[in-house]
Amino acid sequence: MLDDRKMAILRAVVETYIETAEPVGSTVVSDATDLEVSSATIRNELALLDQQGYLTQPHTSAGRVPTDKAYRAFVDGISEPNLDHSESQRVVEFFDHAHGEIEGMLGRTSKLLSEMTGVTSVVVAPDRDHATVKSVQLVQLAPTVLLAVMVLSDGTVEKCTIEALEESDEVSIAIANGHLSAAMVGRTIGNEAEPQPSGNAAADRLVESARAVLTTQETAGDVYVGGRSSVPTFAAAETMREVLSLLETQLVVVTLLRDVIGRGMSVAIGEETGVDPLADCSLVVAPYSAEGNQTGTIGLLGPTRMNYPHAMAAVAVVSKSLGKRLSEG
Repeated sequence: MLDDRKMAILRAVVETYIETAEPVGSTVVSDATDLEVSSATIRNELALLDQQGYLTQPHTSAGRVPTDKAYRAFVDGISEPNLDHSESQRVVEFFDHAHGEIEGMLGRTSKLLSEMTGVTSVVVAPDRDHATVKSVQLVQLAPTVLLAVMVLSDGTVEKCTIEALEESDEVSIAIANGHLSAAMVGRTIGNEAEPQPSGNAAADRLVESARAVLTTQETAGDVYVGGRSSVPTFAAAETMREVLSLLETQLVVVTLLRDVIGRGMSVAIGEETGVDPLADCSLVVAPYSAEGNQTGTIGLLGPTRMNYPHAMAAVAVVSKSLGKRLSEG
């Protein structure tokens, strides 16, 4: 634990380095704090923080640079980060006008978050295990081709094409739609009721085919990345390639964000991410909920010297607004 004076000095170093990316000296710290102590005292405190692993000195005559330990102490000291009014209003207006299928909305949400923060954003699509079916319908496209459309309570719209073995007539399709709705609407995927025989063999086959394709779709966990060009720049080109490759691997991204949240963290700094290519990066994450159930995750990926208060505030506001919008349907 750091005493108040050391914490004030450390906070000044971190905030200044985040803003300038330049090593921070005692004079800058003195100007950035209200501490009524001499420059010599500040230099001594900086030396002690260096010895304790919070700071490092690139060169003997240079100022100090925060370590991951310093960023952790800084982040743990942030109480309730807030967005300014104009940014909060921007989020409100964005979701007031957010319409259409959920895939498009999540993509635009990721872009919004990246634009607000200047770093790479990630939005993981809802886990449909907790979503209920709002409607399900078969639409005929050709004599033997039908489109099965299912709308979930979180706004997800899933579409699958069915190739029938025989031409489908309007009566069979209408009967199939009625039995599909009775079995699936109001229930979660995997917990639908067993459809009752309709007495129409063609309709029953359509029901069986529709259920088979709709309940086996693996759409949960889709990842929407915004601001790939804002991925932190690394001296090693190979590291940059590894980070970009990671962002292209949905399973890795989903697992990473869920792991961070599962450890009770909202911010993972450097090696805390547990992923080697991200040793010089930080993640700011938050779950979002629809209808009271945690359904997905959003996050920001930036350099360890990212603006943590702003990033944390942006993620908190956007995740809450996204969850509210999805709950409204």
